[in-house]
Amino acid sequence: MADQFFSTSPADPLAQPLIQDLIREYDGRYGDIPGRDPAVVELHRYPPELFLPPRGRFLLVLRAGEAIAGGAFMPHAEEATAEVKRVWARPDLRRQGLAARVVMELERLARLQGYTDLYLTTGSRQPEAVRLYRSLAYEPQFDLNVDATKFSLLSFRKRLATPLSALADAAALPA
Repeated sequence: MADQFFSTSPADPLAQPLIQDLIREYDGRYGDIPGRDPAVVELHRYPPELFLPPRGRFLLVLRAGEAIAGGAFMPHAEEATAEVKRVWARPDLRRQGLAARVVMELERLARLQGYTDLYLTTGSRQPEAVRLYRSLAYEPQFDLNVDATKFSLLSFRKRLATPLSALADAAALPA
């Protein structure tokens, strides 16, 4: 059976094993930093409603009914910008392109919902995430010539093509 995208909420029980893996991973990578909140605090910093249409989206990749990857976006402080959050693939299924597929689908959905730009951050101890975002044409908002571990968060931006919602609106106009 082919993998399928499933739009839901971060509160969906189907998403919980993936979220628990994400918490363990973040705490494993960053738990030794003095003064840092546990990952569970970060993951519950935003109410689930922020990740629901029409302004947000929470997406899972299902394989045989099980969540194996996911990601989300929510409105960012800047107009027409969505912030990508929680891109994740199950550790035993990495290096299959799942995270890239999630990000590309989030981009498509963000365009459909009217966004023109995406913003995201990742941690300095996640070089694989930096490689992923750079490979998908996200522009680093930090100096690549400086040791990334000197930053607490690494931010990226990507300009999307014309929102699909605007193209659909233009197509509906009389000629």
